[in-house]
Amino acid sequence: MLRRNTQLESEGAEFLVVGELLIRGIPAYKNYTKMPGYDVVATNPERNRSARISVKSRWDTGATGFIIKNFDCDFVVVAKLNRGSTRGKKNVLPPQFYVLPVSVVRKASSKRGWGRIEFGKINAFNGYLDKWDKIRDFLS
Repeated sequence: MLRRNTQLESEGAEFLVVGELLIRGIPAYKNYTKMPGYDVVATNPERNRSARISVKSRWDTGATGFIIKNFDCDFVVVAKLNRGSTRGKKNVLPPQFYVLPVSVVRKASSKRGWGRIEFGKINAFNGYLDKWDKIRDFLS
């Protein structure tokens, strides 16, 4: 079975994260060149602070985890795009965003380098849903 090219969905998820930050009054931009470890930067210009954000998108509704190779960021935002399933057996739902400090993700990692992180291994994963205030607090 051929692996699906998800490059466009990944790029779209990064723009969705930027949009979520902007509508909450947090200045943010998407990196247009590949930066190892992060995709989006949120800023607080008054305090000269920034937060590096890695966006991990999952296309399937009901996805159970993600792969992370680089922990060189401040936050990981898991963007569950909830676009159904390749076989059409799952419903398309609105996207969900889980805002995780990188320390939480690192703790859930079973390997030293990189690997798959199961949502169930992240303590209180559902409690991170739409926790954009974590980024705002970090920037304050």
